[in-house]
Amino acid sequence: MSSTKTRAALRVSARVSGELLLVLVMTAVALWLLGRMWSVVWPLVVGLLLTTLTWPLTRLLRRRGWPPALAASTVTVLFLLVAGGAVALIAVPVASQSGELADGVVEGIQRLREWASGPPLNIGDDQITGAFDSATARVQDSVGSMVTTVVTGVSTVVNGVVTAVLAVFLMFFMLKDGPRFLPWLARQLPGRLATDVPTVAARGWDTLGEFVRSQAYVGLLDAVLIGLGLWIVGVPLVLPLAVLTFVSAFVPIVGALFAGFVAVLIALVSNGLTDALIVLAIIVVVQQLEGNVFQPMIQSRGLGLHAAVVLLAVTLGGSLAGIVGSLLAVPAAALIAVVWNYVREQLVEPGEEPEVQTSPSPVGTPS
Repeated sequence: MSSTKTRAALRVSARVSGELLLVLVMTAVALWLLGRMWSVVWPLVVGLLLTTLTWPLTRLLRRRGWPPALAASTVTVLFLLVAGGAVALIAVPVASQSGELADGVVEGIQRLREWASGPPLNIGDDQITGAFDSATARVQDSVGSMVTTVVTGVSTVVNGVVTAVLAVFLMFFMLKDGPRFLPWLARQLPGRLATDVPTVAARGWDTLGEFVRSQAYVGLLDAVLIGLGLWIVGVPLVLPLAVLTFVSAFVPIVGALFAGFVAVLIALVSNGLTDALIVLAIIVVVQQLEGNVFQPMIQSRGLGLHAAVVLLAVTLGGSLAGIVGSLLAVPAAALIAVVWNYVREQLVEPGEEPEVQTSPSPVGTPS
């Protein structure tokens, strides 16, 4: 073994390890700062996602001669009306049938008691009453922790409302002044950064738009398939449940679980156990197809990521940051890929320059 080559290899390994360690430290510091500023960053992220969803209509109005403020105001009001209409479409039919659903819940509980009192469980009413009394005593003993939980839940709801309001205001300002951002950014940066940063930002904007549209396609597919299955089974409130399924598709994991739970519960209290099991099977099949086939295929084609990368990104994001991590994992991975591809384009030899994307970006196109 050559001592010279060994020392050279060790020096190279030490230098690379030191550089990687420095990069990891800087990444940790950046994530720490991001966490400290999360109350501002989260509304900004939501506002960006909403802007990518509503920008095409705003761009159309501006190209037809509408003033920027008027176009942004009109689209913002339309967005609020659509969001309010979706909530009403879910809440009003459910409220109108709340009496029937309540009777169904009571009947379902009675059926459950009758089933539990028969074989093979043979649980008597006295045992059920004793279990109920024991549960009541435990609830009374844990009133303090329950109050704390309720206060925490109310605080979460309030923070969510504040985030939503800030996100809508930020969406309005981005729709109104967004096309002027990249030219302004280019004037503020020195040298080559005046070209590199706006270019990466424009590509990142296109990537976010593809992410939101792909989520909308997946949610629409879920809503159609699950709604069709509910209609065939004969479950009431098909349209509100389909709308709920579409809206919940934008919240990974928990959204699908919540929409599926509501659909199964309504099927149980209105149609019985057999139809509830059928609805559960339909939802499980559709969700498995969506999570393992449709969503990776749609997002990988729209974002330029392999389907396996999409699956791994969602898994990693969920394990690191829960629901928010799952929601942001795919666009974050796509933005990292955008930066990496641009850096690679700049580092290749002049004779091997790869083809550069030339499609215009809405965020950098003045209207």
